[in-house]
Amino acid sequence: MSDIKYEIKEELGTLSESLKGWKKELNLVSWNGAIPKYDLRDWAPAHEKMGKGITLSADEVYELYKILKNIVEE
Repeated sequence: MSDIKYEIKEELGTLSESLKGWKKELNLVSWNGAIPKYDLRDWAPAHEKMGKGITLSADEVYELYKILKNIVEE
């Protein structure tokens, strides 16, 4: 199995932090040299390890924003 390469282009924000220092972060990440996507997952303190997460395109982030906005406004 080949290694997955990633580069965090921009750290956008932290949603939470565990007692062990892992943070659930929203970042802009380039995976294997591809165009960066919005990425939500848990990261170890120095970004050396990661948990499972999701990646979203800009269009998907906008759709998620609209859904969340509706929930908050209810």
